[in-house]
Amino acid sequence: MQFGETELVYFSATGTTRKVIETIGKNLSVRSNDHNLLLHSLKEDLSIAQDHLTVVAMPVYNGRLPGYCTQSLAHLKGNKTPAIAVVVYGNREYDDALLELKTLLEENGFFVIGAAAFIARHSIFPQVATDRPDEHDLALIREFTRRCAEKLQALTKADAFVPFQVKGNFPYKEARSVPMKPSSGDDCALCGTCAQICPVNAITVTETATRTDENLCMSCGACINACPSESRQYRGADYEKFKSKFIERFSRRKEPELFL
Repeated sequence: MQFGETELVYFSATGTTRKVIETIGKNLSVRSNDHNLLLHSLKEDLSIAQDHLTVVAMPVYNGRLPGYCTQSLAHLKGNKTPAIAVVVYGNREYDDALLELKTLLEENGFFVIGAAAFIARHSIFPQVATDRPDEHDLALIREFTRRCAEKLQALTKADAFVPFQVKGNFPYKEARSVPMKPSSGDDCALCGTCAQICPVNAITVTETATRTDENLCMSCGACINACPSESRQYRGADYEKFKSKFIERFSRRKEPELFL
């Protein structure tokens, strides 16, 4: 099967998932269309043509896809459309997230020709997997992309595709919110950049303070990444205590896992 264009669909609060999917896109020799769910969530159905290879890359939060992302992906509709499913996690574990993404795509009219779990700098504890994806990771991403393209081109038609399994369990593990939430420090300039980038509108800025609704906050870190004064951070005694334990347990390097 030949594909005329690629659709790049992703959520990347801190830039690492975007780096992974952009590497995939650059190694597919056709025009690509960008769908950045951080900036523009899907609120209406988006139908993808059969000859548009669709690459979907999502972060992993507590071993699952973020609910914000699955709400958008429910509107992504294929028509026997080939897809590549990618999850990106911070060197702890991706648990059921890849299976969840693959299943969601297949239920929405796509057939997944390749799937992978790649590692990136942890968004809450950036001392873990600090420089990832590194050059070794990027080389594997390029190789994975090449193999997916070759696999698709060898197919005569969608109905000839043989499904494959990925790691994960069903029922999925319970989806839990991340208990740690970022906040602004005393040096906050009240510029409002954090409120503008927050995908769930959890931040309000007044003339005197920046406040975060912790019931809405999904701990994605987009506000930290965007803050021009670096005032937005995870902080507090509980955070520091958990950070040291997390670094100790999960700093040992893990390698990407590919499924084709």
